Amino acid sequence: MRSLVLALLSYLTPVFSAAQQTVQTPDEIYEELFVDVQLSKIFSDSKTFVDCIPKKDPKQILTEYRKIKSNPAIRFDLRTFIEANFIMPGAASDTSKTKHKNVVAHIEELWEALQRKKDTIIEGSSLIPLPHPYIIPGGRFREIYYWDSYFTMLGLKVSKRYDLIENMVKNFAYLIDEYGHIPNGNRSYYLSRSQPPFFSLMVELLASVKGEKVYLQFASVLEKEWKYWNDGRGLDIGFNNSKTSLNFLDANKKQVQVNRYWDDLSIPRQESYLEDIETASHFSNKFKVGLNDSLIRELYKNLRSAAASGWDFSSRWFRQPNDLSSIQTLNIAAVDLNGLLYHIQTSLFQVEKVKRKEKIIRAPAVEVERMMNLYSEAVYKQNSVKKFRKLFFNEKLGWYCDYNIKSKQVMDNPTLAGMFPLFFKLADKKDLPRIVEFLKKNFLKDGGLVTSLHTTGQQWDAPNGWPPLQWIAIVGLENYGYHELAKEIARRWVTLNKKVFKDTGKLMEKYDVVNTNLAAGGGEYPAQDGFGWTNGVLLALIEKYGLKD
Repeated sequence: MRSLVLALLSYLTPVFSAAQQTVQTPDEIYEELFVDVQLSKIFSDSKTFVDCIPKKDPKQILTEYRKIKSNPAIRFDLRTFIEANFIMPGAASDTSKTKHKNVVAHIEELWEALQRKKDTIIEGSSLIPLPHPYIIPGGRFREIYYWDSYFTMLGLKVSKRYDLIENMVKNFAYLIDEYGHIPNGNRSYYLSRSQPPFFSLMVELLASVKGEKVYLQFASVLEKEWKYWNDGRGLDIGFNNSKTSLNFLDANKKQVQVNRYWDDLSIPRQESYLEDIETASHFSNKFKVGLNDSLIRELYKNLRSAAASGWDFSSRWFRQPNDLSSIQTLNIAAVDLNGLLYHIQTSLFQVEKVKRKEKIIRAPAVEVERMMNLYSEAVYKQNSVKKFRKLFFNEKLGWYCDYNIKSKQVMDNPTLAGMFPLFFKLADKKDLPRIVEFLKKNFLKDGGLVTSLHTTGQQWDAPNGWPPLQWIAIVGLENYGYHELAKEIARRWVTLNKKVFKDTGKLMEKYDVVNTNLAAGGGEYPAQDGFGWTNGVLLALIEKYGLKD
């Protein structure tokens, strides 16, 4: 195992943008100490050490470690050394269990428990300081997360915490201005990737309470977000020639632009270091490839890119449903991501509408202006509906699926991501009866909607249901007039959330929707409580459908 790590460290060089180069990650700061800690298993969670705060100058800690480790006369214990030199991170939801019997009152109290004030800079810490207060998810997630935050904001709106919504939007604007994109979370080790781009929906949400001029306030940030996700550079899907946006020739030799999830690096994730090393070791043994083989680098990039999707991990990304090492995220144009990119573009149309209304003359960024000159908003939507049906609609299944860039075919692995076209009103109306029937037959369970149709042990698969996907599906159904089904899904989900709260006094990040008497599981870490987006979606659904106790 250690030989694999040393080989990787000598062979792989992180590639960051200019802004990112000013921020050191834990492996750069602590070098072999980082590797030794992560491989030693002194912590059950690989994220623990990268979230530790040094008690003194990190350089001094590393120097002392080298001296002690090289002195055979000293009886050395690694965990004792770490505890002496670092402040251990606590669970972010230590105070989340309350005496409230009413779940709404519980959530209102949780907003304070999960709120973080303006950050301060701490040398050697992986935390990227944010200038405004924000809500964290809870549990091991001690920092703000990109797509989580939109669903958290849904609940903050119900609670009338408009101040927090605005502060969180400002924090994300700060991040994209500072780093050129919104990272996965405000940690140095997340800077190489983003997450599902919900910023435009956050602006839309804030505008719903503060007015349409909010679009002007964040216009330049929306443009930067659009540009980050539309940076494709040609037909080659190799690592060095394209990132999130790809232009390629489809099976009919017509040029198509699609978007995929992406991470800049080809090394193990620092927050899941040991897990990625073990996956690489399995891959190396399975395919008899060398430790420095390009396939190992490709594996790490695929793992990281799946983490950028927020679905880490799911059979959605695998060639073989039960084999994580068969991951192929880079080959997949994700149906949810492409819907989110559509929304960013429509938000830019909205910016231009408000500018004209306010008689403001300011040209958009060159790339954005070129796009807007090609299409009116109506034509853009019409073309997008056609594009989604052509690329993402699986005629055999009657369901929207991801598109495989390599095989140039729509995939046949239905997941709840197939509801995103309905959420963004991009579904072809003639397909709705088949889509709804497929949803009821395959995804609808006693506790809500299941994430995929495969039971693999991965957390973004059956039998788990996730709050953001319930909301996307429910709103998508409402958009096309399926009000009773939408309300029934909401009722089942809210009932399950309340049941678990009654039994445990907690709200969880995910739930087992198949057997509502069991806790959800799977993945690289235990189920977490707190929990930001669960609180947000639950409050929003309770209000929307009058499902109070």
